[in-house]
Amino acid sequence: MAVSIPRLAGAALPRAGEDDGTGRKNLQQLSQLRWIAVLGQVVTIAVAHFGFRIDLPLNYMLAVLLGLVAFNGISLLRLRLRRDVSNGELFVSLLVDVITLTMQLYLSGGATNPFVFLFLLQVVLGAVLLETWSTWTILLVTAVCFVWLEFAGRPLALPLDYERGPWSLYIQGMLICFVLNAALLVTFINRITRNRRARDARLAELRQRAAEEEHIVRMGLLASGAAHELGTPLATLAVILGDWRRMPAFTDDPDLLQEIGEMQTQVLRCKSIVSGILLSAGEARGEAPEETTVHRFLEDLIAEWRATRSVAGFGYQNHFGEDLAIVSDSALKQTICNVLDNALEASPRWVGLEVTREEDTLVLTVLDRGPGFAPDMLERLGRPYQSSKGRPGGGLGLFLVMNVARTLGGNVSASNRPQGGAMVSLSLPLSAIELSGN
Repeated sequence: MAVSIPRLAGAALPRAGEDDGTGRKNLQQLSQLRWIAVLGQVVTIAVAHFGFRIDLPLNYMLAVLLGLVAFNGISLLRLRLRRDVSNGELFVSLLVDVITLTMQLYLSGGATNPFVFLFLLQVVLGAVLLETWSTWTILLVTAVCFVWLEFAGRPLALPLDYERGPWSLYIQGMLICFVLNAALLVTFINRITRNRRARDARLAELRQRAAEEEHIVRMGLLASGAAHELGTPLATLAVILGDWRRMPAFTDDPDLLQEIGEMQTQVLRCKSIVSGILLSAGEARGEAPEETTVHRFLEDLIAEWRATRSVAGFGYQNHFGEDLAIVSDSALKQTICNVLDNALEASPRWVGLEVTREEDTLVLTVLDRGPGFAPDMLERLGRPYQSSKGRPGGGLGLFLVMNVARTLGGNVSASNRPQGGAMVSLSLPLSAIELSGN
């Protein structure tokens, strides 16, 4: 099987530092938590003042609430920006929450207010969301605020009724504070952890893609060097075979003449493979991309492929519809040939190719009647050196096919057919190959 090396021009390697949106999602979580805090404070102030007849400075407490609402509005406007949220922005956001909580506690009993333990919520969120220095700063600020409330806060005029147990107002407040802390921590830390897991999965995918594309580059350099070395001996063989074909010793023997013709066909195929490798590496041997159409491109590809392979049966169905002008692409051509070659190795008696159009996507489906894919191979589809052929270097063809498709913005899928055999579908956006101006 000819293993082609796809062109990677314009395909930038992914970087681990790409914006994955985790900071934006975390700021969004903090904004949601702040709305809950505003609602909770409104309810608590109303119940304490009107239900338990506790004298509270409502004007000042409502002013603090309005400030918190205004800050949360600014945070929501910040989320409309496309750039990611930095650690500093998350740190300032948590710092505002700590200061706001401190002011509300100062106005409602200071350190004697049972809701003082909401400081722990801010510290835990800081430990989860922020960098190390920011977390310790949040911890230090909350500790200072707690100590300040011990000296500056005015205790509420509440009866000392601890002996009443669960009926004590203070114990009831501590219970509500504990339940609120626990519920908010479980809810929001689960969400934040899910965001981090999604980010880690994205980074792992980017690293895997970078490693695969680096592997392709190394293979391309090796194949390009080998192609240069093979060019001269192949040209020599073509000349010698052409001379032999005109010599009487061979022209008088039909069997020898047929074998020479077969040898010339195989040499021509080898030269085509070498030219394709060099073209994919940017060193074309007198060839250049040409304007063509989808139908003509596929018909020429199939004719060339069938002329250089021993195919007993070949089924071709083209349901693409109205023709479209495209640019002939060597990497795409060799990619399709790789999939056809794989199918031919698995099913020497019959190979099929179906072409369809799904909106703005070209779908090429290669069918065979071979043994199909093993379940573990379908799970590791497209990974290098994953092959059922049991020979060194096997599995590179489909690996390169998937990378070419990904470079062009498409994808590859594979499955086993219910009636037996395998099916590999190559989906490509037409915008990647369409002739500019159409």
